[in-house]
Amino acid sequence: MASENRSGPVRTRRVGPGELKRQAAGGSRASGAAPQRRPSGAGRGTGGAGKAAPQRRPSGAGRTMAGAGRAGSQTVRRKPARAAAAPEVFHVDGIEVRLQRKQVKNLNLRIARDGGHVDASAPAWMTPADVADFVHRKHDWIQAQMERVSATPMAQASQASKAEVAQWHAVVQACVPALVAAWEPIMGVKAGQLAYRNMTSRWGSCQPSTGRICINVRLALYPPECLEYVVVHELCHLLERGHGPRFHQLMDRFMPDWKQRRDKLR
Repeated sequence: MASENRSGPVRTRRVGPGELKRQAAGGSRASGAAPQRRPSGAGRGTGGAGKAAPQRRPSGAGRTMAGAGRAGSQTVRRKPARAAAAPEVFHVDGIEVRLQRKQVKNLNLRIARDGGHVDASAPAWMTPADVADFVHRKHDWIQAQMERVSATPMAQASQASKAEVAQWHAVVQACVPALVAAWEPIMGVKAGQLAYRNMTSRWGSCQPSTGRICINVRLALYPPECLEYVVVHELCHLLERGHGPRFHQLMDRFMPDWKQRRDKLR
């Protein structure tokens, strides 16, 4: 039996019960159509059904965690260091206290170099009231230390004029080259560039890689043996970078009285 539609004649035929069972078991393959071979391994899933043939990926593609995101430049950008928080400032019995939070276990107090205030470092859990109570109980000792420090040349230097600083610079610059030339053959070292600065926190510095030595011009306010001690100290860093046992041994060898000279700077 034939029927017609707009696209032309289409032949139909009866489908028996047996063929319906075969279609249900083998899929919806059109009756009368030639069976199509599937590629080897195609159509397999769990236990063989639905698994597609594996595809090779480019080397390094799809890696996560350790290798992810390394496209193009491999430059690692470091986060900028956090700026130190401003200290909490308060007064206890006429003493100015500048409290800084740090990763320390205990409260630490230090008299400023100019003797004008007290720098305190405390752990985060300690309150300003705890610090104030400690300063109150140690008031007499702290006041005596502040007066002593205020009388030192370093404290007086903090109020010096530009003309005074220029005078210190001229004195130190005139003395240091001769001291370096005298100690280099004794210590077996060779200094590089000599520099001079008005520094507030250190007496000198040395860059062992270049031999550059910088000397604090405020040493002009101290006895000459103090300047010589600082020069030898910095030259010694050309032999030993740190301040460990070997450094102390070298200082003992070249300048046996170096500790006495250092104490005059405190």
